[in-house]
Amino acid sequence: MAVSKPFSWPRRALLAAGLTIAATMATGIPAALAAEKPIKVAAIYTVPVEQQWVSRIHKALTAAKERGDVTYTFSENVANTDYERVMREYAEQGMDLVVGEAFAVERAARKVAAEYPDTAFLMGSSFGPSKPNFAVFDNFIHEPSYLTGMIAGAKTESNIIGMVGGYAIPEVNRLMNAFMEGALAVNPDVKFLVTFINSWYDPPKAKESAFAMIDKGADILYAERFGVSDAAKEKGILAIGNVIDTSADYPGTILASALWHMEPSIDKAIDAVLSDSFEASDYGPYSFMSYGGGSFVADEALAGAEAVAAAKETEAEILDGLFRVNINDSEPKSTM
Repeated sequence: MAVSKPFSWPRRALLAAGLTIAATMATGIPAALAAEKPIKVAAIYTVPVEQQWVSRIHKALTAAKERGDVTYTFSENVANTDYERVMREYAEQGMDLVVGEAFAVERAARKVAAEYPDTAFLMGSSFGPSKPNFAVFDNFIHEPSYLTGMIAGAKTESNIIGMVGGYAIPEVNRLMNAFMEGALAVNPDVKFLVTFINSWYDPPKAKESAFAMIDKGADILYAERFGVSDAAKEKGILAIGNVIDTSADYPGTILASALWHMEPSIDKAIDAVLSDSFEASDYGPYSFMSYGGGSFVADEALAGAEAVAAAKETEAEILDGLFRVNINDSEPKSTM
């Protein structure tokens, strides 16, 4: 059993109880953990695993597999209309933990989870957890996004920054808003061009939107989607990366990037399943910088030592609890 139930002894606990004395005497390792690895984990992705957001989950689960903590299988490019079926199939296969993104299939995903209370589900969601087994997570990297905004605000010469996002949903909005606040904190004259392409993966469309912003004077682009940095590279301007570091793919183009690390969330969920303590809860905070779930990188040669030093000073204040970045989920708007 992957999920604990009140007032009952879970199967894992009963099995562990029968093995505890022997295993502890032989190895000194608590049997509840030693006897259960690897747990069976499956992931369901609606886009290719190369896509920024999904790649972070895939990376964390792959690392857990390489450690021997889990077996890991996944399905990518799953259509929203097929999501419920794939969830159910993995649950029927006896997966201990199913990970995915439920943003466009909230009702269906929660329905399936309710049908399999002994399976742990950890889903990216704009909403809250659902008892007993539907936990949620989100990419709360608003803090490093603010820091990259500081870098961009200090660097822009035209005082126009273009921003291309996927969908205007909280998960995207809060990052863009934090970036804008960071830029304005160091340069109150900055203006923003904001557009959404209404797709999670359409690099050509994102690229065309970016070109239009460059034509309007943007000299830095916020690349929330793939395709934007390509436009920046072609036109010889700078870009801000999101979720992953693409500076090696765009040398001389990526000014700074806000990075998401899914390992704290995934490892926490794995430990909870192993200890039979998994429950419906919000894993979102594990993406905060204080948990190691977010960070930022900057190219000092492009950004300048002074701008990077200022961002790192604010980073230290965030980690020390002395500075709090606003979480603003409202849709960002162009300011020019």
